Amino acid sequence: MSGAPGEVLAIVLLGATLVVAVVRPWGLPEAVVSVPAAALVLALAILPLHVAAEEARSLGPTLGFLAAVLVLAGMAERDGLFAAAGTWMAAASRGRPVALLAVVFLVGSAVTAVLSLDATVVLLTPMVFVTATQLRLRARPHVYACTHLANSASLLLPVSNLTNLLAYRASGLSFARFGAIMALPWLAAIAVEWLVLRRFFASDLVGRGVSDRGRRAVLPTYPVVVIGLTLLGFFVTSIVHISPVFAATAGAVALVLPAVGSRKASLKDVAVMVDVPFLAFVLALGLIVAAVSYRGLGSAVEQLVPHGSSLWSLLALAALAAVLANAINNLPAVLLLLPAVAAGGAGPVLAVLIGVNTGPNLTYVGSLATLLWRRTLRRHQAEPPTSEFLRLGALTVPPVLLASTVALWLSLRVVG
Repeated sequence: MSGAPGEVLAIVLLGATLVVAVVRPWGLPEAVVSVPAAALVLALAILPLHVAAEEARSLGPTLGFLAAVLVLAGMAERDGLFAAAGTWMAAASRGRPVALLAVVFLVGSAVTAVLSLDATVVLLTPMVFVTATQLRLRARPHVYACTHLANSASLLLPVSNLTNLLAYRASGLSFARFGAIMALPWLAAIAVEWLVLRRFFASDLVGRGVSDRGRRAVLPTYPVVVIGLTLLGFFVTSIVHISPVFAATAGAVALVLPAVGSRKASLKDVAVMVDVPFLAFVLALGLIVAAVSYRGLGSAVEQLVPHGSSLWSLLALAALAAVLANAINNLPAVLLLLPAVAAGGAGPVLAVLIGVNTGPNLTYVGSLATLLWRRTLRRHQAEPPTSEFLRLGALTVPPVLLASTVALWLSLRVVG
């Protein structure tokens, strides 16, 4: 199927895939619609097989990397790393709400950067909610910090977000250089988030809860060492031009083997951590977006994309990426935009990354991580009002986009 009918069908299939991913009716996995839709795209030749094969090959290392990082985060949670973080946050805050918010920012930014934003929304958010409740503090500011940091604090490393992995591949940068360039935008985004959330929730951050200094936080040594060595491995593999998927896999295996050998975890547990349905969703979504781009939308996007690495071009790219992320979700947005900007070098690619990572704090549909966060709070019967979420997003996203993009422009001139 070619021409306008093929393009229209590809767009319809993309829309259906995103609706199911956002709504997840009856708790169905995202892959329920995306995989058949991708199969239909191939069966009707909307996307030629040779183009599909090339897209699958290019996504292969990214998917492998994502699977390994998911296992790392899952095993770290099973070994008690997040429980220890909750104990430390409770003791460090001494029942003071502003202090608890500060340590949530510190832990949330670190977890997002090293273990990915999924670890922050799925594993850290419940721990933060329980910690605030035990201290008899209002949980709203602290759980909101988790979702905002899951997006905004995911700018630092290629491992921090699936969108980062895609941008890392397109940028041509080494792991270390990527982190060096994005360090200043990362700090700028976190600083703006702190200022806005601190003011927005001022009435919730008063008084004092109970102090919890009786318990000591004991970090599990082995997983901390493995995660540290894995992070070091990312830098080493980038220096010697080896895919970081090997370092991530080695770290995951180092945590899995002792756990399985001692029967603290089973192979079934590990398979659940890998989340094969989600990986299938990402691959299928990549093929569907490739079909949409191949049939004409890619050319339309290229006409909208500003060229060059001037400050105004970077700001326009970040804004366009943020708008597109909130319209069709950040993963399809980055898949559409990267081919249009990759020829311009690392600057435009990283500006797109800022838009698709920080922009989703504006609406629930912007990223899957935000949807996971809402689902986590719903299980605790603490889902926030949509109007409140949108109002906070409107206050944070524009200044975060501006500050982090200006920081990127400065960083490119200092580092890159």
